[in-house]
Amino acid sequence: QGLAAALRYEAAFRQELLLALVLTPAAFWVGQTTLQILVLISSLVFVLVVELLNSAIEAVADAVSLEENPLIGRAKDLGSAAVLLSLLLAGALWALLLLNHWHPVL
Repeated sequence: QGLAAALRYEAAFRQELLLALVLTPAAFWVGQTTLQILVLISSLVFVLVVELLNSAIEAVADAVSLEENPLIGRAKDLGSAAVLLSLLLAGALWALLLLNHWHPVL
């Protein structure tokens, strides 16, 4: 039910899932070893997991109160920051291994 809810209600999750579906086959081209392929795919799954946790935080926060509350706002901001960091990590790993794919000396 959780994945179905994410697909139905969470636009960011759908966008990141589409990105993961497009990039997963590319991981087999970019990665030169099984470990590199695993790292690339794991970074995509990590983004999806963090997005699911962020969506859960936001859903609970909205269920508690829709009124302005600094703690609820902070919780939502922290969840969004976690998503941002997971995206930056995935981007850095992909960039590093792409660079390594084209210039193995590095």
